[in-house]
Amino acid sequence: MKIIFAGTPVFASVALQRLHAAGFEIALVLSQPDRPAGRGMKLQASPVKQFALEHHIPVAQPRSLRLDGKYPEDAAAARRMMEEADADVMVVAAYGLILPQWVLDGMGGNETRQKWGCLNIHASLLPRWRGAAPIHRAIEAGDAETGVTIMQMDAGLDTGDMLLTERLRIGEEETTATLHDRLAELGGRMIVEALELAACGGLRPVAQPAEGVTYAHKIEKAEALIDWRQSATVLARRVRAFDPFPGASFVAGSEAVKLWSARAEPGTASDAPGTVLAVADDGIRVQTGEGVLVLTALQRAGGKRLPVGDFLRGFSLAPGQVLSAADTSTAVG
Repeated sequence: MKIIFAGTPVFASVALQRLHAAGFEIALVLSQPDRPAGRGMKLQASPVKQFALEHHIPVAQPRSLRLDGKYPEDAAAARRMMEEADADVMVVAAYGLILPQWVLDGMGGNETRQKWGCLNIHASLLPRWRGAAPIHRAIEAGDAETGVTIMQMDAGLDTGDMLLTERLRIGEEETTATLHDRLAELGGRMIVEALELAACGGLRPVAQPAEGVTYAHKIEKAEALIDWRQSATVLARRVRAFDPFPGASFVAGSEAVKLWSARAEPGTASDAPGTVLAVADDGIRVQTGEGVLVLTALQRAGGKRLPVGDFLRGFSLAPGQVLSAADTSTAVG
């Protein structure tokens, strides 16, 4: 079975590695264009492109796949490469570009050639958390479980038939970083299983239910600004959801601080939200709209992520001090 693989970040590269290791022929890889990254802001290839180059797999990096869009020459070149690849299926994982109808049509079979279309590795239990940020939103919402759905892609936003689904419990201390890695491994295993089933006629498409649809909208940096009026439970979930990106943040005095770890404790709202109640090596206790948020790992601008005890050796906080939401223009490295 010949595969075209479309993906960009680490989540996708794990699936590509698993497909390659399973012996599938990867005829072509699509990945987003190289982006500036790091302190030097040098152009850097995506993890998917890096793997493809290391294994001598052809790579296309169109800025768009729309033939009538802003970069029609990119789309036309990608179309030629896809036609030359003559693949049986396209696997998509966190690619970052919308697949126009010509891609979906081109991967469809006909009376003389069976193809399996475009299969997406989606990191949620569809129809919950369709969209761009399903891992973040599941943690932010306090979901007890999530999973991976292998989906037959159609023209809608994550609306296609489900082919395989597997559940995964979300740990109480789970961050987006840790859950991402577990889901990436699960997705890699499941896409291999799905293609093996497809080859022997064992895939059974199931339409998504109409009930339970939610949308995982793209994460915006402004969302990570801590609003101390929210409950400690909600804030603790948001801290975990925004690790590693964009990182929850607040202002102490005039300095922006990122908060990487926190837990919620019960408490009576006797002080204004954002008031520091106690400062100790085991945690900085802050009043919220409901309960107390205990801050346990923090980072100053330009500094490193530190346990609270080490952080306090270089940063002064005192009971009674009032913290505020971080200014969106203030960067914390």
